[in-house]
Order: sequence, then C-alpha cells, then structure tokens
Amino acid sequence: MPAFRPLLPSAERLLPYLLRIDHQRIYSNHGPLAEELESRLARAFGLDAGFVLTASSGTAALVGGILATAGRADAARPYALCPAYTFIGTVSALEQCGYRPHLVDIAAASWQMEPASLAEHPLLDRTGVIVPVAPLGRGVELRPWQELQQRTGIPVVVDAAASFEALLRAPQRHIGALPVALSFHATKVFATAEGGALVGTDPAVMGRAFRAMNFGFFGSRESHGPSINGKMSEYHAALGLANLDDWHPSIGRLHEVAASYRDCFARLGLAQRLYCAPDVAANYVVYEATDDPERVSVAAALLAAGIESRLWYGHGLQCQPTLQNVGRDPLPTVEDLAPRLLGLPVAPDLAPSTIARIAEIVCDSARGEPIPTGRRA
Repeated sequence: MPAFRPLLPSAERLLPYLLRIDHQRIYSNHGPLAEELESRLARAFGLDAGFVLTASSGTAALVGGILATAGRADAARPYALCPAYTFIGTVSALEQCGYRPHLVDIAAASWQMEPASLAEHPLLDRTGVIVPVAPLGRGVELRPWQELQQRTGIPVVVDAAASFEALLRAPQRHIGALPVALSFHATKVFATAEGGALVGTDPAVMGRAFRAMNFGFFGSRESHGPSINGKMSEYHAALGLANLDDWHPSIGRLHEVAASYRDCFARLGLAQRLYCAPDVAANYVVYEATDDPERVSVAAALLAAGIESRLWYGHGLQCQPTLQNVGRDPLPTVEDLAPRLLGLPVAPDLAPSTIARIAEIVCDSARGEPIPTGRRA
C-alpha cells in the first residue's frame, strides 16, 4: 500500500479533450486546451484572465516566478533564503536561477518560515530572492511577506506546491501581487500527472513570467531575458480540464478519507496527533510522533504489514547529501519536527476498514505520550 495512490481521470473522461487535440493538431506552445485550463482556474480563484499561467511542472512555475521578479543571481546578491522544511524542488528551482540557497528554520505551530524571523537576518543585504513555502498544502499568508518585500526591496516568490485547496478556500489571503507557484503533479489533489501553474495579480510580473517560461519570447521570435522551456502540453492540459470537470466528487472522496482517519484516531485517543484536511492538503494525512524513535517504530510496524509511510520532506533539506555545503541558520525546530511528521497512506478509494487497520497499527506502536503544548497550529 503506497503512501499516496492517485486516481486521475479515466480514458473515457479524457476522450472528448483528446479528440479536440486530434482535430486541432496543436500539441503544445500555449494551445487552446492550456488556455482554457488557465481561464477556468482563474475563474475558480476569482481572478481575471491572465493571472494564472500553466507550466510544465511546479518547479518550472517557481523558476518562472523567480526569473520574473528577481532575475538570475548576480555577484552582489547571490543568496536565496528558504526554509529547511520543504521538498528538494524548492532548492532545485533556486539553483536553476543561479542562487545559493541559505536554509532558515521554521515556526513550530505553522511549520513555515516566518517573515518576522528574517527582518534582521544578516544575509539580507546579499539576498536576491526569498521563497516562503506552504508546507504540505498549508497556505502562505501573503500580506506579511508583501510587507517584507516592500521594506527590504527583496523579491518574494511563494512555493505553494500543494496549496490548491487553500487558494480556492481563501484567495484573499493566499493570492495577490506576489507570484505563487502551484504543483499539479499526480500526488496533488488537483493533478495533470505532471504540471503546475503560477498565480498572481501583478500584470507586469505575470507578463515577464510568461516570457520566462517561453524561451524569453512574447509576440515575436526574439528572446528578451533569462528563460526556460516551461510550457504545459495539451495532453497535460486535457487531464487538468477533465479533473476540473469532476473536481467536487474527486475532492469529496479525499475529504471522506480524512474524516475516516479523524474518527479512527479519535476513538483511539490519538486525535491530537493527526493532521489531515483541511489543516493540510487532502492528499496528506500526517501522524506526529513524540520523538524519532517512536516514528521509526510506527513506520516499521506499518511496513511489516505491507503499508508504506513517508517523511514527505525527509529530515529537512539540511540532511540532503547534495546540500551539505549549503549555508544554514541554526535549525532546532526543523531538526525536532521533520523526523516526527510521518505521512500515512492516502488514496481516493482507501476503504474505511483499511484506515481503521492503519490507525490500530499506529496506536499499538506509539507510546501515546501527549504532544508538547503549542505544536498544533
């Protein structure tokens, strides 16, 4: 049983869109399906046309946002500040733009890098971009970050990979002038198998992002500025459109899984150890162990039963072999929390009986000690 088992639209649901591709013979390069997907997503977020740009991946969307606001790194400002509690893709995007990532600690309640902690950071005068992250789909409140950008002059781009639901629920909090990158990978609640989008309300930034993800082209064959090939194909757009057609029943199934998990863990007296939708994105269910040995015990018991679990962000970026020479602040909260936040299996068709079995294994393996005050948001 994998940690997440996606269920994307069937061949039957895709067929009308595939037939349109066959008829139009446009397969990429901002085709009609990609443009339709952008328009429908913009309406869903309450935005005007042009404020959602599809991308070939969440990483490409993040690169587009960085290039559109901060450009490539230079000798005067080579650093990028980002949290140590995130997926490696955050750093990958920064490095593709030439930045030297510097890892920052997070707040225990939010699991996020906090703008107040950066107000006096010693690297600010050499920092070219700041990338807050929405951990496990917890949306980033944009206003404090926009205020930090205004005070420091340092561009801020948000890696909100799994935050599709958060943006739908509260666009006034999570969408604004700062560019926000989403992932539409198969493991996300809204998926195009592989893909992503950049969302933002600043027309100038979004125009530059369009060029940045299109070889620097806009309306001509002349490249203006640093760029990548970050366009979404029509086939991936077809998956996205079919997914939007079935969005409510699809997300409803994941919410039913989350509710079943909550009920099972409540009956076993472990409700305060569980994070699931809407606290995190519906593709995640996270169990908080009291310490790393307990997490190892729970993971081993699940594995013995043929059930995968996962530290979605590992032990933190500071433990990634490729980042051993990267600068970092002291990371006490990441080092404490990351090894204890264990992802449990999620799938839209995960049976309640299976969820009950998972909960019982976790309960039998856990010591059941209370979580220190202040851990939950």
